[in-house]
Amino acid sequence: MKRDTEKAGPAYHQSYEIIRDRILNGELQGGTKIVEEKLAKELGVSRTPIRESIRRLENEGLIVKKIVVKPTETDLRNLFQVRILLEGFSAKCAASYLPDNELDNLKECVEIGKTGTFEEIMKANERFHEIIVNASNNPVMIDMIDRMQSIIYLFRKTVVFYNRPFLIEEHEHIYEAIKARDGQTAEQLMQQHLQLDLDFCLHLLNDNQRA
Repeated sequence: MKRDTEKAGPAYHQSYEIIRDRILNGELQGGTKIVEEKLAKELGVSRTPIRESIRRLENEGLIVKKIVVKPTETDLRNLFQVRILLEGFSAKCAASYLPDNELDNLKECVEIGKTGTFEEIMKANERFHEIIVNASNNPVMIDMIDRMQSIIYLFRKTVVFYNRPFLIEEHEHIYEAIKARDGQTAEQLMQQHLQLDLDFCLHLLNDNQRA
């Protein structure tokens, strides 16, 4: 009972957020071993919230066997294969069911992508995909994507930071297809968009391995 109380308490939530943010901002780089005792001492908490935080981050794909994930080519392909299937279908659904106010929000995400700061573009990119996934109205599908959000963030940061060509133009084309209520085109464009994200990330990964 004590463990459940501590897990749900502020120590657990704070520990989880701090460790997750350290991974996402690169402070804890891929391949780093996570040591419970060291983190507990640094954060001023017991090992229980640290252990529960690690378990959650393992479920999210950021930690594997207490080591910060360093995605391989296979990891990338597997993740994007799931995204291509689920988000392609979601885009098709969005063309049929997305209400007008959410269409306006999609358009706003596209505009921010053209002129925003790095952080603004990151948030707009996430929101763009979130709106479309939620349009599936499928709670199982939404939950699957939601549980991958942390690892997706790492790849989203890569494509935004390195200015992947035509990223925002592709968002705009997807938006236009959804606005036109053309589900088949919206699905194809989303699948192509994510495949290009994958190709870009693989190219960078291979370059880093050769360096």
